[in-house]
Amino acid sequence: MVNVHVGILGPTKISLDGVQKHLTPLTVKLLLRLIVAEGEPVPADQIYRDLWETPPGGRVERGERTEVQKRVHELRRVIDPQDRDKSSGVLRTEQMLSARTPKSAYRLVLASQQLDYLEFTELVNRAATAAPATMVALLTRALGLWRGRPLLDVTGWEAAAPLVRRLVVLHEAARRELVRAHTELGYPDLALPVAEELAASRPDDPDLAESLRSLRERLRARHAGEVVRRDFPRLGVAVVIRVGDLFDQRDANMVCGFGDTFDTCTKDDTANSYESVQGQLLERVYGNDRARLDADLRKGLRGVLPTARETVHDKPKGKRTRYPIGTVVPLPAVGRRTFAVVHCRQDHDLVAHSSAEELRVSLDRLWRAVRVYGLLKPVAIPLMGSGLVRVPELSREELVIMIIRTFLSSCQGERCSAELRIIIRPSDKERIRISDVARFVESLSEDGLG
Repeated sequence: MVNVHVGILGPTKISLDGVQKHLTPLTVKLLLRLIVAEGEPVPADQIYRDLWETPPGGRVERGERTEVQKRVHELRRVIDPQDRDKSSGVLRTEQMLSARTPKSAYRLVLASQQLDYLEFTELVNRAATAAPATMVALLTRALGLWRGRPLLDVTGWEAAAPLVRRLVVLHEAARRELVRAHTELGYPDLALPVAEELAASRPDDPDLAESLRSLRERLRARHAGEVVRRDFPRLGVAVVIRVGDLFDQRDANMVCGFGDTFDTCTKDDTANSYESVQGQLLERVYGNDRARLDADLRKGLRGVLPTARETVHDKPKGKRTRYPIGTVVPLPAVGRRTFAVVHCRQDHDLVAHSSAEELRVSLDRLWRAVRVYGLLKPVAIPLMGSGLVRVPELSREELVIMIIRTFLSSCQGERCSAELRIIIRPSDKERIRISDVARFVESLSEDGLG
């Protein structure tokens, strides 16, 4: 069997076994006239009047019917080449016996999988009684068939008007239902572009305007605090910059920077411990139980080869075993992990130093660990290199960009997290030109390159 497919939802398309076929304009109109009849036979006389014009005197004679037969022959040769008796295939010839003398008529018989508007109608009707997620799947598939105004090649044709009106109404109903289903499932971000398209097509519809306003409000509430967001669909990841508290990101794994000794003793335990991310980790995650934090760090460092061991004379305070830049320890927590990463070197007096290269190395190794242990959860990271540990050669904007670049680079082969969430403290917001970072993010391609 030859597989024919005809598309009328937009410019007319005809394919045979997946190969696009071309017809002369007049034969295309013949095809559309038969489609408009929706499976009913169309007399040759009527086809002539619709495709050409009513002849002088009003009667269609044998010569005019011959012109119709030529167009039918061309159409059958393309879409129904195996129908030898012309009465059982896709394009059938019949006799109209109700007339005083038998006259030829032509009927087009296409199944829903062969004619896009039939498939579209069937999918939308099935969606009407489906559960929300199934409704989304069916309507998305149906709307994917829509390429533009139905029967575009015979615009203004009176015979086509009823079918065009019906399909346009069904198309609008399908989009409204898709907005409703996405919203019901809790995906206003997916509903929004459909709602915007609908509202643009009907600017005076108050219900559509209200639906659009409501969706935008829900999205603003969902992304409260976000100042930058960019999805990278080819990688399956998102990059977000949010003003807020790192420790409030309870749906995300968290990153905490450490010095190369993994020292949990700060220079000033009564002050700096509450300002640094490391100090807040001790207080807010470990309840100031330093022994438990140290035990988790020791457990995670088993098998990691130290780079040096200090003496008591050289380093009287704090820990004395040093580990390589980029060492990562995944610390356990309820429902998520904290990734403790070495991103700086700690002097004997506990003052920390880092460089752009050391920060880049630590980030590259961090993302590898996140891929292994992070379970594809969002990962929240502070602006490393901007606080007590300064990277003097990089501005805050360059620090943000380095975090984004290394993350997206790590996701090129296999993503390490569904979302990178960079958390900027409210007190730092005025010290960062977020607009510069946003321009950089928007300059990247959909696969994160650029």
